Amino acid sequence: MTFEASLAESLQTLQSLSTIRPAIDRAGQMILATLRRGGKLLIAGNGGSAAEAGHFSTELVGRYQKNRRALPALALSADGSLLTCIGNDYGYDQVFSRQLAGLAKPGDLVVVLTSSGNSGNILAALAEAKKLGLESIAFLGRGGGKAKGLATCELIIPGQSGAAAQEAHLFLIHHFCELVDEAFA
Repeated sequence: MTFEASLAESLQTLQSLSTIRPAIDRAGQMILATLRRGGKLLIAGNGGSAAEAGHFSTELVGRYQKNRRALPALALSADGSLLTCIGNDYGYDQVFSRQLAGLAKPGDLVVVLTSSGNSGNILAALAEAKKLGLESIAFLGRGGGKAKGLATCELIIPGQSGAAAQEAHLFLIHHFCELVDEAFA
């Protein structure tokens, strides 16, 4: 794909976010409500989505643009020792759900990021969230995959490009961080 074609696809994807605005607004409200009541965000993703999970939690615990108190968020992909322990003992599909079983408390929010929607460990995390009675937000791409319909709130990025979906996910993460900064600064 040429630079121009790639840029056009990314711009088209970002512009299409207005079509899912009600879901974006709902996700923002869920994030703010969770943090206001003292709950934490438990964020999961694989590969590039794991990097985005880490990025999101970093912006909340550290800071985004404004000085404010640290807010509770944890990227479930961040602890390599824990991931390999769970993967070895229970299988890779359980690396996030097992952490939710041990770390989640009532009032927490599970956030998953996946451009395909088909990762077994993401599906298991959404099932565990439901089992624990937790709300969840799913950042999805490519029509949502098998994860479609499993989260409390879905942000299904229009289009079929996984890369453009990840770019849109990062844009939304920054949008939510701006909401958090405004609410907690």
